[in-house]
Amino acid sequence: MAGLNRLLEPRGLSLTAPIVIPANQDFDGNDGPWSSFVLRVGTPAQTVKVTISTAGSQTWVVLPEVAPLSIRQIAQPQGAASFIGNNGEFGYDTVRLGWQGSGGPSLDQQVLAGIVTKQFFLGVFGLNPRPTNFSNFSDPSPSYISNLKEKSLIPSLSWSYAAGNRYRLNKVLGSLTLGGYDSSRFVPNNVSFTFNEIDSRDLTVVIKGISVAAGGISMLLSTSSIAAYVDSTISFIYLPMAVCKKFEAAFELTWNDEVQAYLVNDTLNDSLKAQNATVVFELGNWETDQTVNISLPYAAFDLIAEYPLMPNRTRYFPLVRATNDTQYTLGRAFLQEAYLIADYERSTFSISQCNWDRSLAQSIVAIPPLPRLEAKHPSHSSTAAIAGIVVGTIICLGFLLFISSISIRRFSSRKIFSDRSPQEVTEPGMNDETLAELSVPSVMQELDGRKYFGPELDGVEHIGYELDGLHNWIPELPAREEVASETHA
Repeated sequence: MAGLNRLLEPRGLSLTAPIVIPANQDFDGNDGPWSSFVLRVGTPAQTVKVTISTAGSQTWVVLPEVAPLSIRQIAQPQGAASFIGNNGEFGYDTVRLGWQGSGGPSLDQQVLAGIVTKQFFLGVFGLNPRPTNFSNFSDPSPSYISNLKEKSLIPSLSWSYAAGNRYRLNKVLGSLTLGGYDSSRFVPNNVSFTFNEIDSRDLTVVIKGISVAAGGISMLLSTSSIAAYVDSTISFIYLPMAVCKKFEAAFELTWNDEVQAYLVNDTLNDSLKAQNATVVFELGNWETDQTVNISLPYAAFDLIAEYPLMPNRTRYFPLVRATNDTQYTLGRAFLQEAYLIADYERSTFSISQCNWDRSLAQSIVAIPPLPRLEAKHPSHSSTAAIAGIVVGTIICLGFLLFISSISIRRFSSRKIFSDRSPQEVTEPGMNDETLAELSVPSVMQELDGRKYFGPELDGVEHIGYELDGLHNWIPELPAREEVASETHA
C-alpha cells in the first residue's frame, strides 16, 4: 500500500482486532436507497436502523409515530436541558451494535438522543470521537468510539466507511470497520490528507477538478480548487453555483426554485441512463500536487425521494447550489463510490476509489495506536485539552446544536420537495418535563411551520456545541409535519 495506507500497516505489533460492523441487508431511506446498519438500544433492547454519520459523535434514534419506542432507564444528565426545540430528548442508555447474536459491542451509559423530525427517516450513528458536554467543560460524556478505545475493544481511535450502493453487482452493502479498514474494499493511492484546523470540518479535501465523460466525449465542469467537507450524514453534494451551472449543461438539469432541488423526470432519466456518463472528482490537498480520482457513474446520482418528503416517488439529482465557500460538502451520494479511512490519533485520513472486485476476500487490517505520549487526539478526561481544542469539540445545544456538528447547518426557509403529506399533522407532541424516558407522543410535533426536503448548509466555520452558554449561532430545524421512521421490535 501507499501513502496513509502504508502508514497504517501493522508492523509486528500485537493489536486488538478491529470491530467489523456488518451492514443490514436492507436499503432504506426516503431520499434514496441507503445501506443501513442496525443498533439495539435501551433495556430491554429494541432494534433500530441507522445511517452512518462521519461528522457526528452521538447516537440518535427516530421516535416512531406508530409502535412507540420507549428507551428506559435514561438518567437526567447533570445540568442538561432535557428537551430543546420540541424535536428531541437526550439521555444515557445501553447501545449495542448489530443484530442480536452478531457479536457486536454493547456499551452502557452512552449518550443517546430520541429525535422527532422528518429530516431523518432513519437514526444516526456518529463516528467522530468528540465528547458531549451537557453543562460544562469539566464533565464531558465520551463518544461511543472513544469508549471502545478506552475499554481496549478497538486498537486505535480510527474507523473506515463506505456507503455502499444498490446499483452495482446487484447490491453492495455499506462497510464499517472500527479501529481498522478492509483492504479488499478500495484501490490504494498515494494521497494522504491532514485534518482541517477547523475541528468541525476536520475531513476536508480540495477538489482540484471535476470532469464528466460520456460516449467518448469529455467536459470539464471545474478547474478551480474547492475545499469541500466530507460528511455522510447528508445525501447531497454542495458545490459553487458556477459548477452547478456546468452540471446543468452537461446533464440537462433544471433547478426547481420552489423545492430547491434538481428534479429529474422519467424521460430525462432514461436519456441520462442511456448516456451512462461518469463524473470524476480529482481530490488533493494544499500541501502537495498528488491527487486521487474518484469516479461516480450516473447511477450514483439517480436518487428517489419518497413520502413524506414527496407525496409521490420523485427522482432527483443530489446536487445543491452552495451560497458560499463554507457550504461545499461531499455527502453520502459521493461515498457510494469512495472508501474513507480516518485516523484520529494521527489526525490524518484518506479517500480511495472503491474496489468492485467481488473475488477478493475480506481483509481486515488494524490501525495501530500511537504511543500515548505521541497521541494527538484530546483525552476526554483532560479539561485543559478539551478547552484548548476549537469550540467545535464541545457538543451541543441539545439536539438543535448537534445538527450543526454533522454539517446540517441550517435548512432552507423554502420548501424542498412537497410541503404537503396525505395527512396534515398539527398537534403538539413531545414535552420537556423529563429525560428519564424517551417516549413517543400519540401525534408527532409540527416543528416550526417551514416545509422543505433538503438541507441548506449555513455558512459558518466555527460552531459551538454547548448545552448552555452558546455564543456562535443556533441552527434552525426544518419544518416537519409528520415523522416517518424505521423501527423493528
